[in-house]
Amino acid sequence: MDSMQTTKVLVVDDNEDCRALVKGMLTKRGCAVLAAACGSEALTILEAETPDVVLLDVMMPEMTGFEVLEKIRESAKHYALPVIMLTASDNDDDVMTAYQHGSDYYINKPFTAEQMLHGISLVLGGEAGAAVT
Repeated sequence: MDSMQTTKVLVVDDNEDCRALVKGMLTKRGCAVLAAACGSEALTILEAETPDVVLLDVMMPEMTGFEVLEKIRESAKHYALPVIMLTASDNDDDVMTAYQHGSDYYINKPFTAEQMLHGISLVLGGEAGAAVT
């Protein structure tokens, strides 16, 4: 993907305010944003769409972010999809669990737009990352 293309981001968070905040931060930077309120909704979206990166909340009802991440990594279509975990938990065990499940990056809430964009740039690398900075 070159820097002329729009970065497509799937935001998965059960908190509507958080989804809206992240969507606003990203669309302001020219990203196309897909949003899901729960893990099952995210997995349904991933059946039809292929985002460039997923921003995934850890603590959600029904299915945790770790469980969603496991499903993504088990998918032949999306196993290499970059996933950034977003969480209010600052528990070191959660950070380790995220990486053990295949997370590409981990950001604690609250976070700034710059922190989030830096994380996206890191996981996308190269010119693709430059498209969101």
